[in-house]
Amino acid sequence: MRARESSPDMYASIDLVTEKLQRQAKKYHDKVKHKALRHTTAKAIPPLAVTADEGGVPSEAGDEAQPPVAGEPAVGGNNHDEPRVVKSKQFALKPMSIDEATLQLDLIGHSFFVFTNAETNDTNVVYRRNDGHFGLIEPVRQ
Repeated sequence: MRARESSPDMYASIDLVTEKLQRQAKKYHDKVKHKALRHTTAKAIPPLAVTADEGGVPSEAGDEAQPPVAGEPAVGGNNHDEPRVVKSKQFALKPMSIDEATLQLDLIGHSFFVFTNAETNDTNVVYRRNDGHFGLIEPVRQ
């Protein structure tokens, strides 16, 4: 989960972000509970740790983003006229179902989520489409 708020008063910002996080936690809890009621064999979803980096991308507990080393050029060269990779991040891909991946995507609020499909053991990507539904990207074996 992640939330951002800003206001002239630091304490008011803390109160606002706390309310947002509480709503997100309740929404997540309700979704998991509703899903568990539908599927009697549902497993509990382990909690994710949220990193404190500027992107707030959730990761498994213990994973850390690799910050760029001072004095070294960013990945992708040093030509400022062309787009380049300015941040690189590594994280463990947890095996999960497509339904669980879409739930995680909703929780983190990003436009896509990379995961290992528990059924196929392949790396997949779920993303939110402009029509509000989800899309799935799967590799093709050749």
